[in-house]
Amino acid sequence: MYSRIVVALDGSAFAEEVIPGAAVLAKQIGASLSLVRIAERTGDMPAAQEYVQVLARTYGAEGHAAVARGSVSDAIMGEVDRVPGSLAAISARGHSGLGTAVLGSVAREYVQASHDPVLVYRPQGRAGAEPAPITTVLLPLDGTPRSESMAGEAAEWARALGAELLVVQVLRGAPAFGIDVTEDGYVRARAEEIAEQYGIDAQWDVLHGDPVGALVGYLKGLENVLVVMATRTQPALRAAVLGSVTSGLMHGASVPAIVQATRA
Repeated sequence: MYSRIVVALDGSAFAEEVIPGAAVLAKQIGASLSLVRIAERTGDMPAAQEYVQVLARTYGAEGHAAVARGSVSDAIMGEVDRVPGSLAAISARGHSGLGTAVLGSVAREYVQASHDPVLVYRPQGRAGAEPAPITTVLLPLDGTPRSESMAGEAAEWARALGAELLVVQVLRGAPAFGIDVTEDGYVRARAEEIAEQYGIDAQWDVLHGDPVGALVGYLKGLENVLVVMATRTQPALRAAVLGSVTSGLMHGASVPAIVQATRA
């Protein structure tokens, strides 16, 4: 598991909403918490340093500022790479609060450019109660190698958090009339394999309908969930949003997600 979670800040309340959830996750897995404020100009450094130090003291975290020599996402990546075992935590909404329909531009660029998993939050723009510890790790599978590539990541999170792993598959269309004892064969087999391989508790479920709508509705019935999933990125379409299911989940469900981009 990760030994350090790095929260990227841009001075906005949206980015600051990431800190409480990241702090809870860091405590659960025994990782340190680091806050980094990326300044766009050298002249902004004194104010950026003062800002991040105040927040760091509040959360008992490490805090410092850095100047973006290139893109902001590159600066964050440099900070994450500085200490092995670090995980980036980024807000899905940017400084303006507008961003894209799904992910803020910096978060999107970082997920697309990084070869590592990224912790993404979609803040609500309002202060809330302190997040509760994660008790369920949700792994959506669709039968593709891309989705299954996150099985190990999800299992490691479940083990580190002491959480249950819930493996879910969405079948398009309405459920068949009566009981189909074979429709959960794939997801059940994968859940059992993961549980045996990693020595964790794993359950499974089958949903029906549109993948985004079914998963968003399902998540509304759960509490204290961390979603772990792969997403698709196409090098020729860097300005495009990420994979449709990932995008839809981030837009419709306010849950933290570990996301890793793969080629389409």
